[in-house]
Amino acid sequence: MGILDEISENLQKGKSKAVKTLVQQAIDQGVPVQQILDQGLLSGMSVIGEKFKKNEVFVPEVLVAARAMNMGAQLLKPLLAQAGVSATGRVCIGTVKGDLHDIGKNLVKMMMEGKGLEVIDLGTDVAPETFVETAQRENCQIICCSALLTTTMGVMEEVVQRAQEAGIRDQVKIMVGGAPVTEAFCQKIGADKYTSDAASAADWAVEACSA
Repeated sequence: MGILDEISENLQKGKSKAVKTLVQQAIDQGVPVQQILDQGLLSGMSVIGEKFKKNEVFVPEVLVAARAMNMGAQLLKPLLAQAGVSATGRVCIGTVKGDLHDIGKNLVKMMMEGKGLEVIDLGTDVAPETFVETAQRENCQIICCSALLTTTMGVMEEVVQRAQEAGIRDQVKIMVGGAPVTEAFCQKIGADKYTSDAASAADWAVEACSA
């Protein structure tokens, strides 16, 4: 088994220390940084994402795998910057104003990072103008809004309106998600995409960014 496969395997098992050690070994051996990222870390996270979709692993496994990925990614970040490797896209994500739930949002963030996207996490209780200002300032291709309460879902419509007012609606895709959100609601407010799970959200985001 090659070192990249070992990184992927250990990441899937959530072994952070082993992943960090192996990533350092791969760097020392002169393995190209992009290769370590793609064939080691991201391929491992991609397996977890698929398993999560099929209910073969659950939230705790995803969390430990993501932690292991982040340990390895920290070593690679400065080297990727030196090599001029940029993320496949930029996304800003947050739970909308009035809502403090973040488990779903955090999962989507991890899945997106696991696909090589750069994710700016705005946290919870995020005002519509903050989503739009961040997308403008950071050149994000996608705004992701999460809500768990039916009472806060309406804020998502405000995000769409703010994006239109700012004149960036044709440049930025708006994704919505959370327990009470539906495809019908997504269409009604004029958002671009609703997905029912974190792994599908990440898949769609990658396609949207590379389109």
